[in-house]
Amino acid sequence: MTTAVPSRRLVTSALLAAALGLTTSAVQAQGTPAWPTQTVKILVGFPGGSTPDVAARVLAEALAKAWGQNVLVENRPGAAGNIAADAVAKSRDAHTLGVVINGNLTTAPLLNPKLPFDPAKDFSFISLLGTAPLVMVTNADKPAGADFFAAARAGAATWSYGSVGIGSVGHLGMEALLSQAGIGGVTHVPYNGNPAVITALISGQVQIGLMPPGIALPQAQAGKVRVVGVTGPASPLAPGVQPLNSMGVKLQDLEVWTAVVAAAGLPAAARERMERDIPALLRSAEVRERLLTVGWQAQGSGPEAMRTRVQSEAELLGGIIKRQGIKTQ
Repeated sequence: MTTAVPSRRLVTSALLAAALGLTTSAVQAQGTPAWPTQTVKILVGFPGGSTPDVAARVLAEALAKAWGQNVLVENRPGAAGNIAADAVAKSRDAHTLGVVINGNLTTAPLLNPKLPFDPAKDFSFISLLGTAPLVMVTNADKPAGADFFAAARAGAATWSYGSVGIGSVGHLGMEALLSQAGIGGVTHVPYNGNPAVITALISGQVQIGLMPPGIALPQAQAGKVRVVGVTGPASPLAPGVQPLNSMGVKLQDLEVWTAVVAAAGLPAAARERMERDIPALLRSAEVRERLLTVGWQAQGSGPEAMRTRVQSEAELLGGIIKRQGIKTQ
């Protein structure tokens, strides 16, 4: 929890004005906005320490300073983030936000006809928060590089991989990667978050995982897991990690992202403040740097660019669902 005391509101308004390209006098002329009027909650559908959680906490601190209100992060893990997403969609207090992942907005309705929310109708899209490539990791005693794929082909019948849930990018991406590498028969095991996947990798319960660098690399540096490669081209978020496409496994557009949403039908004062302030803060140098240190490349795209991203990725990941015949259990 981060609180900005009232006496600092002029200072934080000036800082936000700089991010927005306004002068301090312009902010003063606008007066104190009518929103927020109470504590703001950010719901996250994954456990504390997960990559969506750490991104949400960076955002919460910046918003508390800018808005002069408490901004609390509340974890409601389960159903690959859909439990929290549904709670955001059904919130009516105009002070509840959600930090969601790709699957909550793109593949959830494709996988579950009984999904209790409609991403296209039940949310106000606010902004993309951060993006990251995915790192394929394996047990510490497994080989790396091309030798890893040979071992995986030989052991596929007894191997399993972990993800944060059915329909997540870690799930769909792994199915696509294994298919491209000619590896069949590996069992999918869903967990409530990447920290649980890492624990399963360390203990040998699963043999492969596909996750953001912020989760994978510290464990690899500690010698607890081994990195195989990173999706797409070389990334500053995964320095020194060999791209999987150099091993013949090519999915250039595969990455994980987080986004900020609220319920549809927000009051104008709330929607306008969110749409103005959140993208600006995410583009600020301080927040960009903080997100980079926890494994995210900040975006701050705004609602329309976010909607375009959701639509294009629903087509990409939807194609994987159809080709692999993936269904909810």
